[in-house]
Amino acid sequence: MPTTALGLDFGTTNSVVALGDGEGDSHLVTFVGKEATGEVFRSALCFWEEERGWNGVAYDAGPWAIAEYLQSPLDSRFVQSFKSVAASPLFERAQIFGRNFRFEDFGRLFLQKLVAHSGGALATRPDRVIVGRPVEYAGARPDPELARKRYDLMLEGFGVDLHYVYEPLGAAFSYASRLTEPATVLVADFGGGTTDFSVVRVAEPGAKRRCIPLSSSGVGIAGDRFDRRIMDRLVLPLLGKGTPYRSFGKELEIPGGYFVDFSDWSRLALMRNRRTLDELRKLQRHSLDPEPLGRMIALIEHEQGFPLYDAIGTLKRNLSQAEEAQLDFTGGGVDISARVLRTDFEQWIAEDLRLIETAMDSALTRAGITADQIDRVFLTGGSSLIPAIRSLFYRRFSTDRIATGGELTSIAHGLALIGNEPSLTEWTV
Repeated sequence: MPTTALGLDFGTTNSVVALGDGEGDSHLVTFVGKEATGEVFRSALCFWEEERGWNGVAYDAGPWAIAEYLQSPLDSRFVQSFKSVAASPLFERAQIFGRNFRFEDFGRLFLQKLVAHSGGALATRPDRVIVGRPVEYAGARPDPELARKRYDLMLEGFGVDLHYVYEPLGAAFSYASRLTEPATVLVADFGGGTTDFSVVRVAEPGAKRRCIPLSSSGVGIAGDRFDRRIMDRLVLPLLGKGTPYRSFGKELEIPGGYFVDFSDWSRLALMRNRRTLDELRKLQRHSLDPEPLGRMIALIEHEQGFPLYDAIGTLKRNLSQAEEAQLDFTGGGVDISARVLRTDFEQWIAEDLRLIETAMDSALTRAGITADQIDRVFLTGGSSLIPAIRSLFYRRFSTDRIATGGELTSIAHGLALIGNEPSLTEWTV
């Protein structure tokens, strides 16, 4: 099938690719092989030492990275959610098996494997590549210019004609292809690292300009933040958070930075290094209650970050289906079990929901319209399935105006459709 554009949704948790046909349609790339998970490619990398590898290190990505890690967790390094450091001036490089990796190194290696596992669908790519980017990047004091520079380096050679589009605009274009009449649409994209909004005016089918973007806004809060809320409430107290230790005759609280790193996927994977572990063992020796820190050290040493976060993610998903659910984790000699009510979880994320709603109001204000003037609301992204998220929109908009679907694929599909447009000026940033 001839293609004229490629839409790349490089997500914090998952990545999806779509190819535009130049005639108003696009199709998603399906990944192939034993570990393949269809059209969704996990945004993860796994490294292990091997002489024939890149700089002495072999690697894989996506579901193949997960399989490699699960096969040899102690002999590998698993990296996930590295998109969350794209705009961070604090992140310069990570050291894995004594080799330094910058963000763009992670990105290039990830894309190489994404292409390799596409069954030849991406071996030859169109020159025009439309890349989704969040409206607001995740992290403290994010630097959009730094993120753009890193993205450019990451995508060097992946496409000749690169264009960046806000992710919710991609979802808006995808949703517009389903509409049969004019509408003013609010799109809410709930990703792993950010929540983004766009307001778009959609014309009737066949119009010369089908979609006109009116505004966008975002906030660095989404699924990963919700996971950290669970981690903070149920796990970190068992690992020594708040525990005192003695230093020069004084009782001090164990530094919170270790727990911040442990609760962040982009940092947890890099805590397994001699310096960090030596610091934790020293704190453990002087702790008034050394057992909890011993659990943290064991989880880090035995590379239990992925299964622990997988258990937290399972709890979060189960709470979207039931009023209560169980957190069960066993690994590295550590057992964690807790029964959680949905109402408790919603209380933990209440402030996050307030900030998300504020970002939504900002998009409406920038567009110069009110909630009553929105004809359709399109919710996309995995976290849009959380009942408290849905309730936020049901409260502000009538249920007959709210649509869902393609939670993991709509952005890539829409980006490729935008790539079919003769002019991209109004879409790119």
